[in-house]
Amino acid sequence: MNPEIFSPPAYLKNRTLQTILASSKLRNLGQNPMQAVAVEQILDVGNGVRLQGFYSKNREPDKGLVILIHGWEGSEKSAYITSTGRFLFKEGYDVFRLNLRDHGDSHHLNEGPFFGTLLDESFNAVQSIADQHADLPVFLIGFSMGGNFAIRIAHCCQEHPISNLSQVFCVNPPLDPMQATLNIDATIMLKSYFLKKWRRSLLKKQVLYPRVYDIADVLKEDNCWTMTEILLNRYSNYRDPAVYFGEYTLKEGYLDSIDLPLTIITAEDDPIISVDDFKNADLSPSVELAIQPFGGHCGYIENLRLTAWYWPFILKRLRCAAV
Repeated sequence: MNPEIFSPPAYLKNRTLQTILASSKLRNLGQNPMQAVAVEQILDVGNGVRLQGFYSKNREPDKGLVILIHGWEGSEKSAYITSTGRFLFKEGYDVFRLNLRDHGDSHHLNEGPFFGTLLDESFNAVQSIADQHADLPVFLIGFSMGGNFAIRIAHCCQEHPISNLSQVFCVNPPLDPMQATLNIDATIMLKSYFLKKWRRSLLKKQVLYPRVYDIADVLKEDNCWTMTEILLNRYSNYRDPAVYFGEYTLKEGYLDSIDLPLTIITAEDDPIISVDDFKNADLSPSVELAIQPFGGHCGYIENLRLTAWYWPFILKRLRCAAV
C-alpha cells in the first residue's frame, strides 16, 4: 500500500461522512497536552487591527513552530485544528493556532467585519509570529478557506519574504471561493451547517456593536449567497459577490509563480471544492499537489480512532525540511 495515497476502509469512503468527521467533536476527546499549555496572544497586525491566537510551547528540544489556520466559521477549537495540533505537539513541535478576524471568540477585537479578502492582516500575523520565533523554522498549515489564505501568504513571500517560513501546507483550499459558496448552498447539509455557524457569528457582532450592525433581515435569509450579497452592499465597497470573490480567486497567477515550498492536499470527492481547478492549474516547481481519491472536505479519516491520514504525510515533509 502506498502511504502517499489515502485509501480508507470501505466504511469510511463516503465523502459526506468524511466531511462530517473532520469537524466531529469526538476528535477532541481525551487529553490534549497542546491545549493544556496554550497561552492566548493578541497580535497587533497594523491599522488598529488585532487578531487572536493560542501558542503552545513544547518541552522537547525545538524542532520548529507550526502555525495552524482554520477554515470559514471554524476556529482554534475546531476538531481538525486541535487534533492536528495535538499530533504535531506530541511530535515535538511548538504550535500556534491563529484565529482569523471574527472567528472563535475574537469578535470583540475589531469593529469591522471579516472578509475573505483581508489578506494583509493575516500575512502580518504570520510575519509577527515568525519574528517572535526567529530561531526556529516555521511551517504554515491552512485548512479550507485557511488554505486559501495560506496560498496567498506564500505568494506574498515572493516580494515580502518571511525568512524562517520554511514550508506551507494546504488541506482542501478553495481556488474558486465563489463556486465553493454555490456548492455549499446546493447541499442541504452543508448549507445548514454553515448558516447556523455564520448566523451565530453575525449575531455576536451585532450584540457587540449595535450602532454599527443591523442584521435582523440578514439572519432570515436561507442561503450563503444572498447573505453575502446583502452584507457586501451594506458593509463593504464591493458592488457584488462576483467582484468580491474574484479578489481571492487563485486560478491564475498564484500556483505557477510561488517559489516557497507548498504542498496542497485535496480530494476527488470533495463536495465543496472542484478537483478540476487543481488538475487544470499550472504549478511552479515548488508546488506539490497530492490529489487523493477519497477524503471529502478536510477529512481523510483513516480509522475509528478518527486519526487523519495527512498527519504522517505532513510530518514526513516537516522532518525533511529540517535536514
